[in-house]
Amino acid sequence: LATSACGSLKKDIKPGDIVIPDQFVNFTRREDTFYDGPETVHVSSHEPYCSELRKIIFDAAATNGLPAHPKGTVVVIQGPRFSSQAESHFFRKLGFDIVNMTQYPEVMLARELEMCYASVCIVTDYDTGMQDSDVMPVTVESFLKVFQQNVDKIKKLMIDITPKIPEERKCICKNALENAKL
Repeated sequence: LATSACGSLKKDIKPGDIVIPDQFVNFTRREDTFYDGPETVHVSSHEPYCSELRKIIFDAAATNGLPAHPKGTVVVIQGPRFSSQAESHFFRKLGFDIVNMTQYPEVMLARELEMCYASVCIVTDYDTGMQDSDVMPVTVESFLKVFQQNVDKIKKLMIDITPKIPEERKCICKNALENAKL
């Protein structure tokens, strides 16, 4: 279970909202496997985030009256930096929902360990490339302001989620390495 900040690529995903990603697109150059030899595995990333944890997060957010999006595609960029206007425009054209720097490689490393993984992404800003709107470019100051306004809500949400995580898993995460080794 992770938390992260993200920028929105869509007007209907507003600063202060929570997005619970179900998919990612990786634009980083980070090491992303525990199996770099001699053994090789090809772990499925069809459903990279745990569906059980995602449902628990969404239900807890609803119970707490928090605006949450039950799914979304996060594009992960190599940080630390914000997107360029051209990148942001490109990401929007491809239909991605949010952008951040910290969803990858964690999600796939967790899968290689057969761990459940889901993320609570707090939207701190509209990404810079929304030039066809009245949205101001993101700054560290504006990012921190929204982030700090939501820290206590996210803490409470995490406290509410934790006891709801089942001991017995029914998700696909627990068998990720089954038939994945070459």
